Amino acid sequence: MAFESLSERLESAFKSLRSKGSLNEADVRSAMREVRMALLEADVNYKVAKDFTNAVTEKAIGEKVMESLTPSQMVIKIVNEELINLMGGTKSRLAYAAHPPTVILMCGLQGSGKTTHSAKLALMLKNENHRPLLVACDVYRPAAIKQLQIVGEKAGVPVFEQGTENPVSIAKQAVSLARDQGYDYVILDTAGRLHVDEELMNELKNIKAEVKPHEILLVVDAMTGQDAVNVATSFDEALGIDGLILTKTDGDTRGGAALSARAVTGKPIKFVGTGEKLGDLDVFHPDRMASRILGMGDVLSLIERAEQAIDDKAAAELEEKLAKNKFDLNDLLEQFRQIRKMGSLQDILGMIPGLGNKVKDLQVDESQFDRMQAIILSMTPKERKNPDIINASRKKRIAAGCGQQIEDVNRLLSQYKQMKKMFKQMNSAGKNKKLRRMARANGIDPSVFGM
Repeated sequence: MAFESLSERLESAFKSLRSKGSLNEADVRSAMREVRMALLEADVNYKVAKDFTNAVTEKAIGEKVMESLTPSQMVIKIVNEELINLMGGTKSRLAYAAHPPTVILMCGLQGSGKTTHSAKLALMLKNENHRPLLVACDVYRPAAIKQLQIVGEKAGVPVFEQGTENPVSIAKQAVSLARDQGYDYVILDTAGRLHVDEELMNELKNIKAEVKPHEILLVVDAMTGQDAVNVATSFDEALGIDGLILTKTDGDTRGGAALSARAVTGKPIKFVGTGEKLGDLDVFHPDRMASRILGMGDVLSLIERAEQAIDDKAAAELEEKLAKNKFDLNDLLEQFRQIRKMGSLQDILGMIPGLGNKVKDLQVDESQFDRMQAIILSMTPKERKNPDIINASRKKRIAAGCGQQIEDVNRLLSQYKQMKKMFKQMNSAGKNKKLRRMARANGIDPSVFGM
């Protein structure tokens, strides 16, 4: 996760506070020195880090904090609040034009992930029942148009392209076509350079003047380091950006430069890329990110991912099967698939309160899910529905069919039986609880029935 090293250093700084029953001003200032060092090591701009720790110190040495029963928790609460403010306060919504289409100009340096994130944004909008149109305005980079067509096809979103024609003309034609054909979002994938230059900025200014975009989003690589601040400042001064898309936040990156870019430009982070798949784009919530940085988890994002991945109808059918103790390997296979749709297990575990920074120490073998799916898919429909018929010869055939060992097949079947037994016990406990309630409601002692 991005900000991983920052999370570790902040955890270390707060550990010294938690060990004290009461705090004095020296304790707070000492902890804030550590926090400032943590921010600087995470690539946060020096002035931003200094202003942040000064703001926390000023609030933390107040009388109410010093006299509270748990002063260390109060300090952490203040740090959390200031982190949220540093990252924008509240989530920032994407613009929507009163008279569609809404035009979004995507800009950034070459290699920042602009083309891929144009398609990610288009897919997100499509899933929200919008009609986006992708536009290939990068006519210089070899295969840029083809790349956009490939990711556009994967997202199920049409791509408008006119070869190596003038990008300004392409953008103008695309907006006109979108208006005529009922597309409500137009996403312009513009050219990038390896560095900020006058030619690039002039082209972007010309596109902006011609189509008057409602949103100008700067795509920033979270692994860029302090140069991200310079890039964001240059683009903002030239174009007046409306927000940032932070990419590669799933990698081992310090990420602090992104916080600096937000603080220096005053423009919100609107989206974060959390992985390589087209669905790996999240709306940026400052409060949730602050919570994760401080190792407090992110339950709301976890719930949202689950809601997106889990089909309501399938969940109701599974609940009915569990109630009747008819859970089979087809159901187990479906559960594996839905868990995988939620994203990286390491990332999911990091959203659980209490785990936070401890997740990095857990060795999560995500390929284990793929191996178990392969074993189930190697079975016949009859075997999946009734695993009890799987004898030694069937196990041998199943193992050979999926390239696994017989021991792996045995392990899966054993886990399945344990799950089924657990579900049965849960059902029994639930029924007994209902019976006890009914007995008491009728003035009968439940122990009469042995409950």
